[in-house]
Amino acid sequence: MARTNIDKDLQRLEAELRQLEAEYNMYFSGRLPRPPWETRSHVEALVKQYDRAYITNTGDRFRFSTLQYRFATFIDLWDKGLRAREEGRPGPLTHLRTKEPVKKRPEDRILHVASFRDPLREIDKLTDLYESLAEARREVSFTARGLKGMK
Repeated sequence: MARTNIDKDLQRLEAELRQLEAEYNMYFSGRLPRPPWETRSHVEALVKQYDRAYITNTGDRFRFSTLQYRFATFIDLWDKGLRAREEGRPGPLTHLRTKEPVKKRPEDRILHVASFRDPLREIDKLTDLYESLAEARREVSFTARGLKGMK
């Protein structure tokens, strides 16, 4: 049985729709730098072309309306995903990656707080700051040497 032109065209439309779906999946996964606007406009043109045409075979007409509905559903989903991505919130196709909270180590602590207007006139504050810094370095050095000896 020979395939009709409309059957070939619907197969081409189905293949183009699969290609568009794959390109959007690659875009939302980060493998494409921008959305596939060219492929989308090409598929839209094909859908409009067949929407305006008269399809006599009921099976072909059903197949086209199924593809048309699938395309419209995908367009809605992709537009929602794009809008969510632009707004910086999780959407149907993208999810915000949660940043793991930075764990504070016991070494990460505030040792000394000082504020200066004129360091030359406030030499006592400067000396206290220097002494606390030197003490902290000695502690870290001592702890590091102790850990090396344990290995």
